[in-house]
Amino acid sequence: MIKLVAIDIDGTLLNDRYEITEEVRRTIGEAKKRDIKIVLCTGRPLDGIHQSLAELDLLREGNVAITMNGAMTLETKTKRVVADQALNKTELEEIFEFCDAHSAHVTYFDAEKMYVPHREISILTARDSLLLNMPLYSQLVSEASEAIRIPKVMLLDEPEKIEEVMAALTDELKERYYIVRSVPYNLEFLHKNVSKGAALQALSEKWGILPSDVMCLGDAENDVSMFEFAGVPVAMGNATEKIKSLARYITKTNNEDGVAHALRTWGF
Repeated sequence: MIKLVAIDIDGTLLNDRYEITEEVRRTIGEAKKRDIKIVLCTGRPLDGIHQSLAELDLLREGNVAITMNGAMTLETKTKRVVADQALNKTELEEIFEFCDAHSAHVTYFDAEKMYVPHREISILTARDSLLLNMPLYSQLVSEASEAIRIPKVMLLDEPEKIEEVMAALTDELKERYYIVRSVPYNLEFLHKNVSKGAALQALSEKWGILPSDVMCLGDAENDVSMFEFAGVPVAMGNATEKIKSLARYITKTNNEDGVAHALRTWGF
């Protein structure tokens, strides 16, 4: 019996117009009435999913969301941190030095803000600031507080630049950090113990829910760890081939109410 459903947002919950359709909203509401816990799992910060949480009535007491690709799990109503794994300033400096050597546009986060350590702000960075509903600040890495806790460092650049940086990643960097690409124009560096799957596992254990009773839905590479943990991993019809290869089931696309189809077919 499915007791918990973890749902990715971009490319999964939202269609290509960044909307939750009425059918998806209605079906998730039906799942909640059946006492199935709904947890949004995203690379976005909490403020960047407020609208989705509100539309799905997930801002009530007892609801949580997994954000920043697993770096922060928070209560949606109070924003209280349930669990987090953050990078420190020394790690930020190491990542920035590597990325800056390749002239890649770097953005880093704390729990509430985005920071750009460059004089120039790329169009992609400005776009993400609006999309994520997070204020954007110019701050050199050297100016960051010694006590700063950084959920993630993100490159936002042209796909060709991201490919160049990925090709240059050293084995040491790959061992020291969790590095994931969810869309062609970004690359994220997180604490080595961070992933959506690790956060989902910790939350399931906290709630006493077995992996076999967990369904997850996703479409991109940052969802791999969820698919490896959940007993019922469901790939969107628009998912990458890697995600589809890890899935037990493949639902319709995000433009065809794929989340609703998955819940009605394999969740209830």
